[in-house]
Amino acid sequence: MLAGLRQYGNFPLPARADMNDVIAALAREAGWSVEADGTTYRQSQQPNHVFPTRSIESPLSSSTLKNCAKAAIESQQHSVLRNDEKLAPVSLDSIGIAESDHPGNGRYTSVSPITSVGCLEANQLIQDVHSAEPCNDFTESFYVPVYAMLPVGIIDNFGQLVDPEGVRQELSYMKSLNVDGVVIDCWWGIVEGWNPQKYVWSGYRELFNLIRDFKLKLQVVMAFHEYGGNASGNVMISLPQWVLKIGKDNPDIFFTDREGRRSFECLNWSIDKERVLHGRTGIEVYFDFMRSFRSEFDDFFVEGLIAAVEIGLGASGELKYPSFPERMGWIYPGIGEFQCYDKYSQSSLQKEAKSRGFTFWGKGPENAGQYNSHPHETGFFQERGEYDSYYGRFFLNWYSQLLISHAENVLSLANLAFEETKIIVKIPAIYWSYKTASHAAELTAGYYNPSNRDGYSLVFETLKKYSVTVKFVCPGPQMSPNAHEEALADPEGLSWQVINAAWDKGLQIGGENAITCFDRDGCMRLIDIAKPRNHPDGYHFSVFTYRQPSPLVQGSTCFPDLDYFIKRMHGDIRDKQF
Repeated sequence: MLAGLRQYGNFPLPARADMNDVIAALAREAGWSVEADGTTYRQSQQPNHVFPTRSIESPLSSSTLKNCAKAAIESQQHSVLRNDEKLAPVSLDSIGIAESDHPGNGRYTSVSPITSVGCLEANQLIQDVHSAEPCNDFTESFYVPVYAMLPVGIIDNFGQLVDPEGVRQELSYMKSLNVDGVVIDCWWGIVEGWNPQKYVWSGYRELFNLIRDFKLKLQVVMAFHEYGGNASGNVMISLPQWVLKIGKDNPDIFFTDREGRRSFECLNWSIDKERVLHGRTGIEVYFDFMRSFRSEFDDFFVEGLIAAVEIGLGASGELKYPSFPERMGWIYPGIGEFQCYDKYSQSSLQKEAKSRGFTFWGKGPENAGQYNSHPHETGFFQERGEYDSYYGRFFLNWYSQLLISHAENVLSLANLAFEETKIIVKIPAIYWSYKTASHAAELTAGYYNPSNRDGYSLVFETLKKYSVTVKFVCPGPQMSPNAHEEALADPEGLSWQVINAAWDKGLQIGGENAITCFDRDGCMRLIDIAKPRNHPDGYHFSVFTYRQPSPLVQGSTCFPDLDYFIKRMHGDIRDKQF
């Protein structure tokens, strides 16, 4: 029912809505006033308001809504429901309507139940007041800039531009499609690849000059992670060689799973403030790199050609633990593993446990399964499992707080390095196991978001401090029902929660496609996510990044409707034109 109200009725229900939120939203839609404590009354300004009814063809007729609301209320009649942390009515019959002493005097002195004579009937309350109004299709009224990501490997491991003429052709084709700009990864493992604090920017300088010639904007990614895997082709970009050399003597600078296997995707967040990198801490290394980039390309910042800087905060450049490593044998939809068994993380965990007076909590879970386990196969993630015990809550709070603290540590320095430039942070789309109570895959990635807790709002509160734009990796095409059932996946539900949690915190949202090949249906799904139809507040993505599998001039058949997609995102065409 909640999904239907959101999709067809455009009700702005919170991510963890209960029936009080539904009743309050229905009352507001009908023109009533709803106070924070749940008190509900008709507005005196419109005492004779006539509520238009929805047509019989509508998927949400008044009778349907009435029956849905009645059934849901009856199923929860023994529950204590709250609205804005205060007690609120638990049924339509308990909603009070304030009556004025005299018509038009604006004073309310008595309250009568909604079922009393002279009051509106319940079905009037839940009729759709928008059915008689013209539809506001926001998909056509907003301009969403589209940036195309340049392919990885355009700069080689020695920091030199590969095939400048091919790059010119690529940029020329992008310009003909009317993209707003391009996205380019600046790899830490290339620029500072051989010696600490020796930065090689020459290849990027040549590339940026070519982009400037085509009058395209730039979004630059500070890529502090490795690149390479099953989908990367022949391109392999590691962390800097001098970092890997340190790691041979001190492997705990890398994330570690329960079996002691190390992940080389990115540096361990527990060394953010440990001087283990030739006298520098982790965050000092990141800051020096960002500051060097800002100094080297000062002219591009002054000219306004660099529109935004994306800060890589974890595996794949996303704010997440490297809990799904393919090189360790992980296969979708495995739940992954916790990455906290290095000596620095264990020391932090033991210290936190001791401060709580439970020293024996200072260790990671021993029953959380393996990379390809399913939630029900583990004692920790199963229904009513240890994840929701006192120890489980303690551990997951600590584990997720390490992610939040890392984001805050790095973003505070990024704001210093880039001052007024827009900062972007990429959030992963971990939608498998979303239909379970534990949300196991999200937990191992660092998002404490089980079914009874909103883990994304806490992350976004930190990002809000630095006015970042959240880039959400939009899930791929619809999976078959069997695939959904097997993976316990809900990409639409996750997308709705993440996007609306960010908007609720006042953050801007950008998007990026998770897969690179689309048909027309896939194209339309992306547009619907980026520019929601009839959103009551007119929310939409502030920017969209198209990630391509290969140079566009070679791979345009992979997305034959790319030109159409860009025009729709720009608001240049409507459905009836195609």
